[in-house]
Amino acid sequence: MAESFKELFEESLHNIDMTPGAIVSGTVVDIDTDWVTINAGLKSEGVIPRSQFLDEDGAFTLSVGDEVKVALETVEDGFGETRLSREKAKRAESWLKLEAAYEKDEPVGGVINGKVKGGFTVDLNNIRAFLPGSLLDVRPIRDSQHLEGQQLEFKLIKLDRKRNNVVVSRRAVLESVSSEEREALLEKLEEGMFIKGVVKNLTEYGAFVDLGGVDGLLHITDMSWKRIKNPSEVVNVGDELEVKILKYDRTRSRVSLGLKQMGTDPWVAIKKRYPVHTRIKAVVTNVTDYGCFAELEEGVEGLVHVSEMDWTNRNIHPTKVVQLGDEVDVMVLDIDEERRRISLGIKQCFQNPWERFAEEHSKGDRISGAIKSITDFGIFIGLEGSIDGLVHLSDISWDESGEEAVRSFSKGQEIETVILSIDPERERISLGIKQLSNDPLSGFISANGVGSIVKGTVASLTVKAAVIRLGEDMDGVLKASEIKREKVKDARTELNEGDEVEVKIVGVDRKNRILNLSIKAIEFDQEREAIEQHKNEDAAEVSPGTIGGLIKAQMKKGSKE
Repeated sequence: MAESFKELFEESLHNIDMTPGAIVSGTVVDIDTDWVTINAGLKSEGVIPRSQFLDEDGAFTLSVGDEVKVALETVEDGFGETRLSREKAKRAESWLKLEAAYEKDEPVGGVINGKVKGGFTVDLNNIRAFLPGSLLDVRPIRDSQHLEGQQLEFKLIKLDRKRNNVVVSRRAVLESVSSEEREALLEKLEEGMFIKGVVKNLTEYGAFVDLGGVDGLLHITDMSWKRIKNPSEVVNVGDELEVKILKYDRTRSRVSLGLKQMGTDPWVAIKKRYPVHTRIKAVVTNVTDYGCFAELEEGVEGLVHVSEMDWTNRNIHPTKVVQLGDEVDVMVLDIDEERRRISLGIKQCFQNPWERFAEEHSKGDRISGAIKSITDFGIFIGLEGSIDGLVHLSDISWDESGEEAVRSFSKGQEIETVILSIDPERERISLGIKQLSNDPLSGFISANGVGSIVKGTVASLTVKAAVIRLGEDMDGVLKASEIKREKVKDARTELNEGDEVEVKIVGVDRKNRILNLSIKAIEFDQEREAIEQHKNEDAAEVSPGTIGGLIKAQMKKGSKE
């Protein structure tokens, strides 16, 4: 009698590994929106979530009748159902591939998908591996962001399935590049040749470029003719570049590369393109406390010093004049080709306000302005064009000292002045207040010069001198030694306040605005006049009028002898 179906089925089960976690083959018998039904030749069919069959791109490609590998979780779950798992099957397959690669010492593909303490996590086809930070590259890399999410090759250096422990190294793969190819490339390299490479890593001072087994350093100063702060302004990791070999040290296998040298040096014939006093538009590329840098063309920058930004305010902060990215008019002031430096000016693109003032005003003109400040040496007056003029203390008043006269003025006060001098080169304008009226001293002297005898009244007395009031706003000094011929120890014993005296002007001290007076000089003058008069009278008496008179006079003279 033929064997029953039950016996045959029971016999087939003996040929299937029923151990939980075992990998078995199954056939897709049904697919709906959420589940996939699999017949693995067991007592019952199993269902697996549809999501476990999505590929890397998230697409579902299974069809009824397809054969797939699944993991057996349990034959009877208490409800008479078989529980299967596609994810565990895929994980088991991945472990088998890793173990095979580990035995053969072959690299495996994976993706860096996160950072952990001391390194990174790597996804090796659903198996989580650890990549120590020191094994990421042949040299330390500060920024690994460019490597994350990319399919890379790794070498398995530790594999323990039971403990689920996998350690990989990317550096080992990089170091396994054929030494023969590397040596061949080193033999081919020569200074001055052009070569293509891929940017491998960025640092603060430059970029490392993979030339095909050999790394070269592209220093930040050789990236661009213009000033840059960070290599990322010019290149990025992964960029393919054509560079020039600037230096090659065969003994140390060090290669220095240049990118800017691929083009023409913009500083060649710079003076011909930008003669001194050339006016040109430039773009502000950097602003500092001492000025700003402005780009004239690609790779050519000049410095506008803060002193060349504004005619009237040399200490103004550059940010008050320009901002980063501004297009401004500048003038070329100086070019140092050897040091690759250009001095530029912004204020020179506008008329010098002192020169304009000199064109529009002359010495002697009257001009008004508000007092901007009062200092120990004078008064500064604000003038048109945002410039200042100075009234020196000595030019405030004819009669008072500058220290006394300046007390009559205050900041903000509007006053009228006279232009005394204009010096555009030294940026100085001298003004005067007292010059608005005539000088009383000059007027008095023009009418009463040195040697004149004038009358006055004793205004005040000290031991050594008396002040004589000669007229309105005009005084003179009579020293005690000039009161009379005899020595006078105290002027107060000889004169009283209010006494009217006649004095002679014997000197003028214009600097100190003092008239020196003397009474003694009048006495000396009177004495000299009397002597001269007496001499003249004696001469008239003895002077003969005829020849006879002359003979008589001679005879008289002889008889006396």
